[in-house]
Amino acid sequence: MNTVHVTASRSYDVLIGSGLLSTVGQRAAAMGNVKKVCIVSESTVWPLYGASVRKSLSDAGLETCEFIFPAGEKSKNGQTFLSLLNFLAENRLTRADLILALGGGVVGDLAGFAAASFLRGIPFIQVPTTLLAAVDSSVGGKTAIDLPAGKNLAGAFYQPSLVLCDIDTLNTLPAETFRDGCAEVIKYCILYDPALFAHLLERGLSFDREAVITRCVELKRDVVAQDEFDTGARMRLNLGHTVGHGIEAQSNFEISHGQAVAAGMAIVTRAGYALGICEQETRDAVLSVLRVFGLPVACKYRAEDLYRSALSDKKRSGGTVNLIVPRRIGDCVIRPTPVDEMQSFIQAGL
Repeated sequence: MNTVHVTASRSYDVLIGSGLLSTVGQRAAAMGNVKKVCIVSESTVWPLYGASVRKSLSDAGLETCEFIFPAGEKSKNGQTFLSLLNFLAENRLTRADLILALGGGVVGDLAGFAAASFLRGIPFIQVPTTLLAAVDSSVGGKTAIDLPAGKNLAGAFYQPSLVLCDIDTLNTLPAETFRDGCAEVIKYCILYDPALFAHLLERGLSFDREAVITRCVELKRDVVAQDEFDTGARMRLNLGHTVGHGIEAQSNFEISHGQAVAAGMAIVTRAGYALGICEQETRDAVLSVLRVFGLPVACKYRAEDLYRSALSDKKRSGGTVNLIVPRRIGDCVIRPTPVDEMQSFIQAGL
């Protein structure tokens, strides 16, 4: 097992290894005067891991209740959020009790926002069961729900009290879902780590899971320590996301987050090459690693459609959107782009 300590407004450990799910009860019980744990999960994950998590908590002397919602991004909305808050109130959780998020990024985002909001804040544990959540969304304290106008437009910065990443849960992921997480791993490599990028190119989908997840969490830990509230260095973690969120929205969320971000990274890299920000070698390397992992490097939507979606992106500041563009592997630049130049930028990358 590897442990990564995150220092932020609330400091906590991220545990990464095999066989950790059965220990969640003893770890939760050790966190203080906890009496009750609300497990928040979704309809795909709960049948796989719900019983073992509930048993671990019960064996540790903790009372449990479960809030299970339909799987998918479409559930990350205000209606589900309010239903969860009402469920917490009906089950009389107190500030000493816990929310446990069991699932991928949708579960973690929703449960984390509820934890930040209920009673003005109660502790929560992230138990990511997807690669994407393990390397990215479970760490760093970004919680949110989607609004009809755009993705993640209502939320809070609220750090978990513990992240427990059992890599055995990745064995039950569909191949496409695992590849979605690989898009976020590739993002970290492009941003910060040429050596890890080379490892991915060499090993492809057979990469060392525990080591790679640990390295990605370390990289995110360092960024969060610098910029917890996403006003500077942390913006780089949005590589591929502004265009990617546009692709998700245009598909009515039929295209997964990982696939959309992969296409978004390809588009901004090609645009960067067209505008002289990066060399052909960098462009080709980014496209090559995405293809090695079976991820898309293009999308079917027009620049005009993606531009309209970008206007609702939370990374917009007044008349400017901050785009993250690779200069070389391990070095990406934050490029403030006027809104009226966004469409032509996207067009250059299609």
